Amino acid sequence: MTLPQWWYDELRSLAVQSRQVVLLSAVTGAVTGMAVAAYEWLVVEVLVETVIGAPLWMQGLVPALGLALTAVILRYGGPNATPATSDEYIRSFHDPGYRMPLRRGIARIAASVATLGSGGALGLEGPSVYMGATIGSSIHKRLPPRFRGNRRTLLVAGAAAGIAAIFKAPATGAVFALESPFRDDLGRKSLLPALVAAVSGYLVFVTLEDTTPLLAIEGVRGFEGKNLAAAAAVGVLSGLCARGFSAAIRFAKKYASETNPAIRVTVAGVLIVGAFAVVRPLTGESLTLESGLGVVRWALDPTVGVWLLVAVFGLRMIASTASVAGGGVGGLFIPLVVAGALLGRAVGGFVESAEESLYAVVGIAAFLSAGYRVPLAAIMFVAETTGRPSFVVPGVIAAVAAELSAGKSSITAYQRAPDYLGTSSDD
Repeated sequence: MTLPQWWYDELRSLAVQSRQVVLLSAVTGAVTGMAVAAYEWLVVEVLVETVIGAPLWMQGLVPALGLALTAVILRYGGPNATPATSDEYIRSFHDPGYRMPLRRGIARIAASVATLGSGGALGLEGPSVYMGATIGSSIHKRLPPRFRGNRRTLLVAGAAAGIAAIFKAPATGAVFALESPFRDDLGRKSLLPALVAAVSGYLVFVTLEDTTPLLAIEGVRGFEGKNLAAAAAVGVLSGLCARGFSAAIRFAKKYASETNPAIRVTVAGVLIVGAFAVVRPLTGESLTLESGLGVVRWALDPTVGVWLLVAVFGLRMIASTASVAGGGVGGLFIPLVVAGALLGRAVGGFVESAEESLYAVVGIAAFLSAGYRVPLAAIMFVAETTGRPSFVVPGVIAAVAAELSAGKSSITAYQRAPDYLGTSSDD
């Protein structure tokens, strides 16, 4: 049988385009990885380390001064630059006419250095996503017309590379970049039923057989059945708390956009200084400064009491929300992770469990899933960053419970249901 010539032409075109897409995506990822590495070095190893090593009075004041510098950079450094980072990626994903100009991007990144380098309680992943998406978008825009293809391809590739680089978690980066633009329909009509069915089928099977992995590796333990009910409880509580935190963040974003810069920086600065003034005597640590991964390590200490975990949870929420309300530039992925770890660990301490790390990890999966509406990315993050595949099943249960109890809340207003995407030619 002889195929028509157009079949061969179409297959040849597809093969050429696939090679081009892979090559351009690899270039986008490499450039993003270098940019994120330089950014992380400057913010964390140079600036934050300097702030943490400064006298206490300076540690308390510098984040407020960073917000003031951020406001100046955004106003004069780029045309119409706002504090948004990950939101800009999501907005550009859905809106074919929305662009991410390089000059505005430079202003946002410089502003994020001012916010995060001064110890602002936000995450580096927001600017990392934004850098990657801007790099991908800029490469796409400069390609010859016949090489451009789908406008989203390099945008998503860059965002994925940004997350993968900053968290050293490539699968999390890919899943987050694909999952974060959506909510509601993807989770409720397809994803959650699939997750529930997968876990229930797995649990029935291993109950009848055993939990030994298909490719068993020495030193990797399975989970115990008693952990599953605890994971569901942590998930429900995390979903409710994430609902409140999401509302606070949406209010903070609105406040930042509608309030005079001098007033918003002053109010936010007072809250940040106040949170620091409380947390330092309580813990002996500067736990309201920087992105917060150090807070997670602190929370895993089995000697830390429940009331102290709850207090730090509240103070971190105040510091992160105030940073957003003050116009700070940074991500909210890590603040959600920190909140989940503190909450999960507090629940574990309350029930006097010996598995502190498990409770913290399922709290991370649940809070992140509910806050950003990214259950798959949350579960993948837990698996990749902990190196404990035995946490995946409790993490899935916690994430599903959190999704259901969180309602329709999200920390970003730009997520859409897949039905809204339409069928434009550039998709």
